[in-house]
Amino acid sequence: MHDVVKPSTPEREQKVARRKLRGWIYIAAAVLFLIVVVVALKALGTAILILLIVVITLLAILFGVTAVNRFRSRATTAGAVFAVLFLFLALVDVKLLQFLKMSSSPMVMPATTVTSAVAKEEDWAPALSSVGTISAVQGAIVATELGGTVSEVGFPNGGEAKKGDVLLKLDTSSEAAQFNTAKADLELARSDLQRARDLATRKVISKAELDSAESKFHQKQGTVDNMQAMIEKKEVRAPFDGQLGIRLVNVGQMINAGQQVVSLQALDPLFVDFAVPQQNLPNLVQGLEARVRTDALGDRVFVGKVTAINSSVDTATRNVSVQVTLDNQDHALKPGMFAKIEIILPTKQKTLVVPGTQVSYAPYGDSVYVIETKKDEKTGKESQTIRQAFVRVGEARGDFVSITKGLKAGDTVVGTGVFKLRNGMAVTINNELAPKPELNPTPSDS
Repeated sequence: MHDVVKPSTPEREQKVARRKLRGWIYIAAAVLFLIVVVVALKALGTAILILLIVVITLLAILFGVTAVNRFRSRATTAGAVFAVLFLFLALVDVKLLQFLKMSSSPMVMPATTVTSAVAKEEDWAPALSSVGTISAVQGAIVATELGGTVSEVGFPNGGEAKKGDVLLKLDTSSEAAQFNTAKADLELARSDLQRARDLATRKVISKAELDSAESKFHQKQGTVDNMQAMIEKKEVRAPFDGQLGIRLVNVGQMINAGQQVVSLQALDPLFVDFAVPQQNLPNLVQGLEARVRTDALGDRVFVGKVTAINSSVDTATRNVSVQVTLDNQDHALKPGMFAKIEIILPTKQKTLVVPGTQVSYAPYGDSVYVIETKKDEKTGKESQTIRQAFVRVGEARGDFVSITKGLKAGDTVVGTGVFKLRNGMAVTINNELAPKPELNPTPSDS
């Protein structure tokens, strides 16, 4: 049906204008109401949200009934306005119901995938760790006692030398000539002494003349011995068996007394010199086993024994010097190398250990995440969550560290990714790609 056309009068036009104005007022009020609803949703809780839904539902029903009545009374404009308001409030009501459903169902974060390991007790022999330097049992830089010109070098660079081998000869032509003269004088003095003794037997000469002949003979003998010693000192000999280094002189070179010739080191056995704090002195005795490693030889371990403990403590560092002796038959170790030493003490103790990657190190304290199984009282479903536990870390060996406080044997601890976790998170365990910790790791890139 259509509205009946009526003659236009000023009163009717004013009435229509008022109706349109009321319609626009209703729309503005609805928009303002929507803004208030959105703000209230952010600030208020679920109970107020339900109250708003009830109020808006009642208003929507009221506007719907009013729209129907307007259409029946043939006031189509007003009916259209109330119909729009009804649809608007119905839409708001639907959205509020969606918000209510979302707020009533708690958000559940997906479980984080982690690796795990079990804290276990192992028999660890207490050990003292330190660093030191490898040194030769016998080692020296061979030098000359006298100066002169090098006439012969009797060793190859890096070769082996036996005790007494001639390493270097200096020119002895001048000393040899003087030696021959001295020997001739000695022979003459010996003949004079022999004749003096014969004459003294026949009492031809006095006792004073015999003593003079003997004194002259001994002087000439001393001169010969001195010249012979000087010639022998012109030859540099190896003082002990060992391996030679690179020569520091050449044939024809004029050198002075004390000139270094070559390094000579006895490489088997070797010493390892290091220091430990004085509080470890009660645990140190000679004969304890020591394991020595060096970065130059990768994971190779040399086993030796403690052979000497210094009789005094360094007053500056309060450390005591210790010496380990070890075999080096293949000459793999060289004097001067840096070494890591581990002295194995005779007693063993139960130690709680976990892989070092499970510990989160922080200035306020070290911690681990313990995996616990919890059961939902309503559904009966079990889930795994994590609990942060602060621990005290002790000695480290290989990939493991000892825990002295904060854990017990059998606790399952998160292995990797501890920095992205927080207390109470749900987790799932997947150890398919987890790295396997080792007590003596051998990385491929070491």
